[in-house]
Amino acid sequence: MLTLEMIQDAQAALKGVARVTPLNPAKKLGKNVFIKSENLQLTGAFKLRGAYNKIRSLTPEEGKRGVIACSAGNHAQGIALSATKLGIRSIICMPAGAPISKVEATRNYGAEVILVPGVYDDAAAEAQRLTEEKGYTFAHPFNDELVMAGQGTIGLEILEQLPEVEQVVVPIGGGGLIGGVACAIKSLKPSCRVIGVQASGAASMYVSQKEGRPMELSGVSTIADGIAVKKPGNLTFELCAKYVDEIVTVKDDEIATAILALMEDQKTVAEGAGATPVAAVMFGKVDVTDRKTVCLVSGGNVDVTTLSRIITKGLSKSGRLAEFSAKIADKPGSLLGLLQIVANTGANILSVNHAREDKHSDVGACIVSMVLETRNTQHVDDIERELISNGYELLTK
Repeated sequence: MLTLEMIQDAQAALKGVARVTPLNPAKKLGKNVFIKSENLQLTGAFKLRGAYNKIRSLTPEEGKRGVIACSAGNHAQGIALSATKLGIRSIICMPAGAPISKVEATRNYGAEVILVPGVYDDAAAEAQRLTEEKGYTFAHPFNDELVMAGQGTIGLEILEQLPEVEQVVVPIGGGGLIGGVACAIKSLKPSCRVIGVQASGAASMYVSQKEGRPMELSGVSTIADGIAVKKPGNLTFELCAKYVDEIVTVKDDEIATAILALMEDQKTVAEGAGATPVAAVMFGKVDVTDRKTVCLVSGGNVDVTTLSRIITKGLSKSGRLAEFSAKIADKPGSLLGLLQIVANTGANILSVNHAREDKHSDVGACIVSMVLETRNTQHVDDIERELISNGYELLTK
């Protein structure tokens, strides 16, 4: 089982290899909230810590044969960079749907990439098959004490940077990050609460802890691809059961809103997995009223082609973007009258679609669909009331 001594040994080995990432207050999230920015780590995520600690521990014979790993992206980059630094060949099995940016970054760090149809678990199966066939050393992304020891160094840093910390909120995929962090924190400061966060569409550890054993989900679906894991490891399950106080879940639109908030308020980019602790705080899943709370933003490797869709989702959730469809009379001046009312509310009209032929249309009526830039959810509600009070029939909101 993972020990504090293993984590402290990893911390010594990582000096000069991994960055000590900043821990800063996030006043707009709450007076007691702080951000631990592992998205500013080398490779853009915390995974370098555990990957390097694992690979540095290989015997010369294991190093000659090479190392193989499976990953949706961040562990892949950590293994690739670590292996290249240590002069060891690395092969990475990645889900075929992994973000292109993560695939290319992994190749650029020196790894051979094999794309496997399916999700993380399918990539894991292929990596296991190649391990048996070729004799590679398999570097598991989470269910490995050496990997967890490397991740646990973040817990040591948090305690050094904010000794008065009372609560740490950590993303959970397979459980390697929270297993290491929780072991470090609870070993040195048992009174500090450790809370895990999962995406509701990939809540394997949440379900497993409730069932009392590692459970495999039939499928996973979330914008937080870095934590889209069907089944936690047996080692990580045990560590969570021993050290983690609570696990909560967040929805995709809540994650998107958190990504947007981090961009606007903290001037930092987080990927879906990294933003889950912030989402948990923003939407009341974690009480930060009376506890100094650290949100561990675990990574920032979000694909730019996906980012625009995430931002749109976040704007909609926070009431900054709204869609309305209204029925108007098909006669001159009707459209102008509708748009004038909307303009008077202070909303900015981004697009308008005016259709005479529509399944909702009456003879002599038109359907107008609008996308509006709004201030917040209250503003959206005010616009709806204003339109209804002026006699407009709203079809959708």
